Amino acid sequence: MTERTTTPTPDAAATFAPPVGGVGDARRATPEGTSRYAARHSASFAPDHFRSAPHELIVSSLGIGTYLGADADDDDDAYVDAMRVALRSGINVVDTAINYRCQRSERAVRRALQQVQANGHVARDEVVICTKAGYVPLENYPPSTPEGYQGYLRREFYARRVMTPADVVAGGHCLAPGFLADCLARSRQNLGVDHVDVFYLHNPEHQLGSIGIAELHRRIRAAFALFEERVAAGEIGVYGVSTWQAFRTAPGGRDHIAMRDLVALAREVAGEAHHFRVVQMPLSLAMPEAVRVPTQPVAGEALLPAVQAAGALGLSVVASAPLMQGRLTQGLPDALAELFPALTTDAQRALAFARSMPGVLTTLTGMKRAAHVEENLGAAR
Repeated sequence: MTERTTTPTPDAAATFAPPVGGVGDARRATPEGTSRYAARHSASFAPDHFRSAPHELIVSSLGIGTYLGADADDDDDAYVDAMRVALRSGINVVDTAINYRCQRSERAVRRALQQVQANGHVARDEVVICTKAGYVPLENYPPSTPEGYQGYLRREFYARRVMTPADVVAGGHCLAPGFLADCLARSRQNLGVDHVDVFYLHNPEHQLGSIGIAELHRRIRAAFALFEERVAAGEIGVYGVSTWQAFRTAPGGRDHIAMRDLVALAREVAGEAHHFRVVQMPLSLAMPEAVRVPTQPVAGEALLPAVQAAGALGLSVVASAPLMQGRLTQGLPDALAELFPALTTDAQRALAFARSMPGVLTTLTGMKRAAHVEENLGAAR
């Protein structure tokens, strides 16, 4: 799907659309809420900052991520402050994962969301909340020893029959439906929400060092079946697959996953009405493969870059790691400044590169300081 820019209206659409809910539904992001948010902030930004895709929600071109940081109260507080500023200032996409910072990142999202709601700055139906499951989530801090970690697995997962030792790959990755269902329940509690707007399967390619692609497809199909059930129950809006290497690696590479195969699995589970709608992948000046290197088969055996292939398959693209964990915030070539003459910092230019790529709906970047939020938003002003 190639993104479109619009003047936000109540009937504008986005692929993140929930299958149920309606006017005044405060449990989830809604067309009315996200349109209201965009209308309130659009005058401060470039016309393409708020974007729509083929199903109902309007999302900001920049989203706030929550991956990096220590498992510490100070970092929790920093994230809460940054998210409060972001949500008040024109960012309505929040991305996290249950394993980020031992579940602390999800809990920081809850605190920030509760605070902006209590202050009347932002309503729940204006914000698109995204999280992920696939990695074993720790509790506040990592266990201090390998034995402690194994005891945690036995207590929290094996004893409760959420998963078995055979389900765990590489010591900490699992796609078993019982585990994913447990993670969704934990995430909803951590986030303080009844409904997750976008729920991602997290880095499924991590399994390919231990199992073959046919078995991975079987596991993903079972996961998609669970997700469709939870969509019907109103716990998920849509689901997606968040990756690091899978979509940027050429066929034949160990980590390669074909998006068309994932779409086929979703169709097997739920037909054309499936809710697999979003893919997430890195895209930056230093990692441009998603838009430059043909890695994804589409019609016939033709290969397209991953972002273009996603559009051909009807999937929205969320770009991650546009600043390469801070390494692209300084020292960029002078020629880049000439391409973006209105921007004043390298961080803004790096973000502008990613968010300006045709087919990219939202670009995520981690932010833990209010000053960074304001600087980064400059890429879309």
